[in-house]
Amino acid sequence: MNVGAIMAATVLVAAVGLFIGVFLGIAGKKFAVETDEREIQVREVLPGNNCGGCGYPGCDGLAAAIAKGEAPVNACPVGGEPVGKVIAQIMGQEIVAAVRQTAFVKCTGTCEKTKENFVYTGIENCEMMEFIPGTGAKACSYGCLGFGSCVKVCPFDAVHIINGVAVVDREACKACGKCVAKCPRNLIELVPYSQEVMVGCSSAEKGKAVTEACEAGCIGCKKCEKNCPAGAIVVKDFCAHIDYSKCINCGKCKEVCPRDCILV
Repeated sequence: MNVGAIMAATVLVAAVGLFIGVFLGIAGKKFAVETDEREIQVREVLPGNNCGGCGYPGCDGLAAAIAKGEAPVNACPVGGEPVGKVIAQIMGQEIVAAVRQTAFVKCTGTCEKTKENFVYTGIENCEMMEFIPGTGAKACSYGCLGFGSCVKVCPFDAVHIINGVAVVDREACKACGKCVAKCPRNLIELVPYSQEVMVGCSSAEKGKAVTEACEAGCIGCKKCEKNCPAGAIVVKDFCAHIDYSKCINCGKCKEVCPRDCILV
């Protein structure tokens, strides 16, 4: 065995390792990306659900946006006001009160109330049903399909199919908006958590067509609109719509609704 060759190889390997280490150290400093300390602090405060409800690619993206001043301190729907207050302190901003929201499904057409045109057996996916002739078994082409695409995307187990219609658990809902984006019929909306009066229908059909399809559909009679003391409810496209910024939750609209499609 040649001891000299072994020593030479050892020295060479050590020299190469030293060179690589020095090179990487210099490169690391030269090309280092400075991270705002506040971004790190904000990220530590965020809940880490990475639900995308804030409109950014996960909590890392939101933390970076807040640190840059591109997103409000209370942008996280999951953390809500408590997290918003902590982030406001980190950013040195005034604490802004956030309005808690929850998702609401604008349909009350349960299995008993909605008529069926046929018995459907096949893929149970709401988005796929748009390609099925008649867009589903239910006679109402505006109502909840009941196959639970919204249930599958909810990261908080806040949406469940009950008697053929998606129902939101207000306490579990974090208003991330994933179910809103997933529903192919745009039946789900975010409403203030304090809102008590809501219209459980989205049909744009005229009265006769609605009554033939569903026992709980809005027929656009305008009784709710005429009796609302706050001018918060209007009938548009044959369906009642509530302006939540004006609604005082008095329930007068429900009292006069002949279809019982307004929930309180």
